[in-house]
Amino acid sequence: MSEAGQRPFAAGAGRLAGRVCLLLDWSPGRFWHATPEELRAVLEAAGGASETTGAIDRRTIDAMMERERNG
Repeated sequence: MSEAGQRPFAAGAGRLAGRVCLLLDWSPGRFWHATPEELRAVLEAAGGASETTGAIDRRTIDAMMERERNG
């Protein structure tokens, strides 16, 4: 078990719900009633990663920051 005795999935789902609610100004109920497809479409429209662009990992961000600092 992880955070506050929750199972890993429950802890991760809670963190995701909080972040999505803040990012999209959604209520928790809106998040929990959204389908994965609805969430993907809204995040993509809001400028999130899509299947064609992929997500940026931490190593890529660090490399970009290093190049900018020294560029």
